[in-house]
Amino acid sequence: MAAALFPVRLGAKPEIRREVFLRSPVKGVAVMAFAYYTRKAGGDMVSVEQRWSRSDTIDVAYIRRSSDHGKTWSAPVEQPTGEKRPGGMLRRHLRAGFVDPHTGRYLEFWNEGILPTDDPLEGMRQWNLFYRLDGKAHQIMQSGAEFGPRHPLPGVYTGKNCVMIGDTACVPLGRKGEILLPVDTTALNPDGSLYNPTGGYTYTDAVVLHGAWRGGRLEWRMAQAVKGDPRRSTRGMDEPTVAELADGRLILVMRGSNDKRPELPGYRWISFSKDGGWTWTEPRPWTYTSGETFYSPSSCSQLLPHPNGRLYWLGNISPGNPRGNRPRYPFFIGEVDRESGLLIRDRVRLVDDRQPGEPELLTLSNFYAREDRETGGVALHMTRLIAQPGGWSGDAMLYRIEV
Repeated sequence: MAAALFPVRLGAKPEIRREVFLRSPVKGVAVMAFAYYTRKAGGDMVSVEQRWSRSDTIDVAYIRRSSDHGKTWSAPVEQPTGEKRPGGMLRRHLRAGFVDPHTGRYLEFWNEGILPTDDPLEGMRQWNLFYRLDGKAHQIMQSGAEFGPRHPLPGVYTGKNCVMIGDTACVPLGRKGEILLPVDTTALNPDGSLYNPTGGYTYTDAVVLHGAWRGGRLEWRMAQAVKGDPRRSTRGMDEPTVAELADGRLILVMRGSNDKRPELPGYRWISFSKDGGWTWTEPRPWTYTSGETFYSPSSCSQLLPHPNGRLYWLGNISPGNPRGNRPRYPFFIGEVDRESGLLIRDRVRLVDDRQPGEPELLTLSNFYAREDRETGGVALHMTRLIAQPGGWSGDAMLYRIEV
C-alpha cells in the first residue's frame, strides 16, 4: 500500500512565496506562462505566454524579453500557433527553452503538426518535433537516407503515429557533448493502426532522443523506448523527465495512469540507464528511499538539477489513490537521493493545494521549474487552472521557493 500523505502546511519554512506572473485577459481563457534563461549566466530571459480556452490547444502565444531576471519585460510579440492549411489546421505547441550548459547555445523546442479536423487527439498521428538554433528552425530527424520529414525517426511515420514533447516539464538535459531530449511516441499495431491496448485516452512510450553536437549543428538518434505494462498503467509511459545521478547513471521519471482501471494504484514510474541513456531498465513504481510507494495522479512532473548540487523533483502526490488525471493537487517539491534515485520522504514540501471554496476541478500542473539565479532558489511557473465546461480560467503564477 502506498504511504499516507504526511501533514505539511502551505508556506512552511524555508519560505515559499506565490505571486501573479500574468493574469488571464478575459473570462473563459486561461494563461500559462513560463520564463527561460537564454544564456549560461546573467539575467537575459524570454517569456512564453500561452492562452488556452480548450484542452491541448494553444489559441495564441506571446513572446517577451528581459535583461534583468524578469523585473521588466519588453512589449509582447504575438506568435501564431494555428494556421489554416489545405490539409487542415497547422498547430504549434511551444514546449521548452534550453541553454546547453557545455556550448552555451540557446535552443527552443516545439511540437508541430497539421490536424485534419483540428481535433487535439489527431496529434497522436501528426505531431513532429522542431527546434530553433541560431534563428533557424529544424525538424528533428535521425541521420540516414531512409529518414525524412514524413519518417523522421525509427518507427515514426507522420499520419500514422507521432513523436512529441509531452509537456513543458519534459526539460532537455545537456551531458557530455550532447543533448538528451525526453519525448513521447505513439506506437503502431501490425496493421498500421495506433497501438492502444487499454482503450485509454492515449497510449504512449517514453523515449530519449540524443542530439550530438557536430560542429555547430546537432545530429539526432533515438534510444530504446521505455514501454509500460498495460496491465499496470492504462496509458503506458508518458511525459518523461530525465536527470543524472552521482555515479553517472540516468533516471527517467514518468507519468502513468489508471484511468480505465481505477482499482489499480496510480503511481509515478522510474527507469534507469547505465549506458548514457541508450538502454533502460523495465519501469517500476517510484518509491521513497524507505521503499514505500506513494500515490500520484496522471500528470507531468519535473526533475530539476540545481547548482547547489541537489536534485529536486516537482509534481503531484495524492493522499489517496487517484483516478486517472484527478486530483491534480496538492503540488510538492522534494529532493531526490542522488545515489539511489529515490525520493527522500522527509525532504518533500508542499508548494500549493486546493483552498476552501475552490472547485474540485482545480489543476496544479502543466508547469516549468528553473533555478532562480538572483536568490539561489527555485522559480516555479504554474497556472492555478480551472477547466470547467463553461470555460477555462486561471492566472499564470510564479512561486519562489527557498532551498
